[in-house]
Amino acid sequence: MAFVRSLLGTKKTLSRSTSAAPKGFLAVYVGESQKKRFLVPISYLNQPSFQTLLSKSEELFGFDHPMGGLTIPCPEDTFINVTSRLQ
Repeated sequence: MAFVRSLLGTKKTLSRSTSAAPKGFLAVYVGESQKKRFLVPISYLNQPSFQTLLSKSEELFGFDHPMGGLTIPCPEDTFINVTSRLQ
């Protein structure tokens, strides 16, 4: 958790992307059945509400994520609602 707390980044608008994550951003896959890829600022890793989403992901997947990247198992609208409060 200390590693997560030490990461810093600029807060930018949440976006969906299919390319590599730019510096300062983290790609996550969100959804229950059909997953969508989002780029989020790494500064979100410090936020308690985002950490809650990460904890749910850890409980469900551990370190074996089916998409090959970080997968957050919640509805897309819930994810957008949580992250929109962080901007």
